[in-house]
Amino acid sequence: MITLQCMYYVGLGFWICFLDIVTGQVLSLDQLFAYEAVHIKDMRGRCVIGSYIINSLFASLLLWYFVQRTKQCLDFTCTVHLFHLIGCWIYNSAFPHTLSWWLLNTACVTVTCVCGEFLCIRTEMKAIPLSLSPKADL
Repeated sequence: MITLQCMYYVGLGFWICFLDIVTGQVLSLDQLFAYEAVHIKDMRGRCVIGSYIINSLFASLLLWYFVQRTKQCLDFTCTVHLFHLIGCWIYNSAFPHTLSWWLLNTACVTVTCVCGEFLCIRTEMKAIPLSLSPKADL
């Protein structure tokens, strides 16, 4: 769990930094934790939203690599985002109350879980040979 949480923040930090450099925005820790940073009013807010969405795809790859079980994808995804909620709550000294923050994080949980489950189930199904011919001569 600690690995997923750390890699989640490494990925999110990387994507925010990358998009800030590309668009010429000023890098700030608020982009990771401040719920007011999630908006579509300007390029800075759109970069934050884009970073979260891209990081959801990255997190699904993390689920596939580290968890490798379809049934556990939802648990790990919700736990990572629950810890992110707690981190945002502590950072802002207030519970996140903006609709955009909640919609974005709900979408990210959904994308991460569905894509992670898709990748894991493909790997699980690949390991099961479904051949109709007998493998042993009796």
